[in-house]
Amino acid sequence: MDQRSIAFVLFDGFQPLDLFGPYEVFQHAHRLTGGYECRITAPQAGLVRSASGLSVHAPYGVADLDPERIDTVVVAGGDGVDEARHDAALTEWIAATGVSARRVASVCSGVFLLAAAGLLEGRKVTTHWAREQQLTQEHPEVVVDCDPIFLRDGRVWTSAGVTAGMDLALALVEDDLGREVAHATAQEMVLFLRRPGTQSQFSVPLWSTPQPATDPIRAVVSAIHADPGARHGVAELAAHAGLSPRHLQRRFAAELGVGPAAYVEGVRIEAAKRALAESDHPVETLARRFGFGTAETLRRAFHRHLGVAPSDYRDRFRSTGPTREYM
Repeated sequence: MDQRSIAFVLFDGFQPLDLFGPYEVFQHAHRLTGGYECRITAPQAGLVRSASGLSVHAPYGVADLDPERIDTVVVAGGDGVDEARHDAALTEWIAATGVSARRVASVCSGVFLLAAAGLLEGRKVTTHWAREQQLTQEHPEVVVDCDPIFLRDGRVWTSAGVTAGMDLALALVEDDLGREVAHATAQEMVLFLRRPGTQSQFSVPLWSTPQPATDPIRAVVSAIHADPGARHGVAELAAHAGLSPRHLQRRFAAELGVGPAAYVEGVRIEAAKRALAESDHPVETLARRFGFGTAETLRRAFHRHLGVAPSDYRDRFRSTGPTREYM
């Protein structure tokens, strides 16, 4: 098998997990297939200090790598991206690589470097939700959608923050080597639940709710958490479980103590609570995103479960500022 050259681009102030997560995914896939050659590059070869203070040795400066010999470039994010995107030599190399490489990808705020290199005009991209407004304002030529955990628009792949970079890397491996290799890589790394790119950044984590005891009900719960706003009627959930609707309802209630409909509503409320506290999206938008349909239906659900309106919940629990480590 011909090796594909993957270039990981760093800069002072990068987010370590934006490098280590995707890098390890490609390295695990390489051990299984011999299909990759991973290289770490920076504006100059040598130690690169991350946002957390951890330093990484970049064996290559951008001047050392021929853009035309790169198959895929993966640009990390991090607090330092705001300064790095003004580095002419770095952005020019990314621009040249973006023209010749088969694929261009960014993790989290690394998308700002792709934009500075002129690679995103007319493209649909994602990034961490806390950077959505900045990206929209500074790059009106780009279509920004910060709901998915990763997006593909032609040759350009972008992802949300930190751990979403691993989901993106697994999708790239699957694109290259097929589902079986990606699945084996995920198993080896104990990433046994591979999230689709369409999963919302505001989906509710599985560990936040009671867990089912059997595989059919686990499949149902995973589907609900992966996309709270999808159609989750009894018929759809029964199909996920491979059970009849009546059997699903009995099993679900026995294992989780509530029926499927009540569970779905609870997950949707948790997702809406998180989005209200962490984003500026209008209540009407969140009602549609999380399966309530209308703002009024969301308001009634909030009053029933929490005793407050969504707008009041946002005023009370809204984050005072972005979580810096995710940028």
